[in-house]
Amino acid sequence: MDQHFDELRRDYPDLLAPERLWSRAEVLTSPSPVPKSPGVYAWYFNRVPQRVPTADCLTVGGLTLLYVGISPKAPPTNGAQASRQTLRSRLQYHMRGNAEGSTLRLTLGCLLSEQLGLGLCRVGSGTRLTFCEGERRLSEWLAENAFVTWMTCPEPWVIEEELIRHVALPLNLDQNDGHLFHPVLTAIRKTARAAARQSAIWHPPSGPMRR
Repeated sequence: MDQHFDELRRDYPDLLAPERLWSRAEVLTSPSPVPKSPGVYAWYFNRVPQRVPTADCLTVGGLTLLYVGISPKAPPTNGAQASRQTLRSRLQYHMRGNAEGSTLRLTLGCLLSEQLGLGLCRVGSGTRLTFCEGERRLSEWLAENAFVTWMTCPEPWVIEEELIRHVALPLNLDQNDGHLFHPVLTAIRKTARAAARQSAIWHPPSGPMRR
């Protein structure tokens, strides 16, 4: 965190000084408390994966802020259709989706690979990478250790850039190459992906394995 942090905390209290945080069960409940709106979200953890540096990280109620994200992404500059994702759709996917569609799940799964017995696998035609049956264990870990908060805003990518520039966020990679953990995390993910590319395509236990 730098000299601008106090100002950011005043400007974005829902993210940096939240009165409450929401669990996986609450995010996935119906009706969900997460709005179907664009915005920024922040992830706090009560247990931090090994190797993640937290000396400069914000803590709230004993939980450590490690990552921020947005939904939707900034609109394409090439005229392509903008994403229709919302805070609700994105957070629910992070909570119960897979590593192919969630960079946060990919990062956490790689960092927790030994603890949870996870490994990236090729699935489908072989181009997609997930933690296969390990996604369930990762979801269980999130249920025990991860909590989120959010704020709605029309252009979340503007706020995300500002937060990454001034707040210590070790699990963010995009726009965050100045963080000391960036090269370490990049290498961990690259190694996991490379190993998966050399493996057989994974199928559910009832199906055959093929190369």
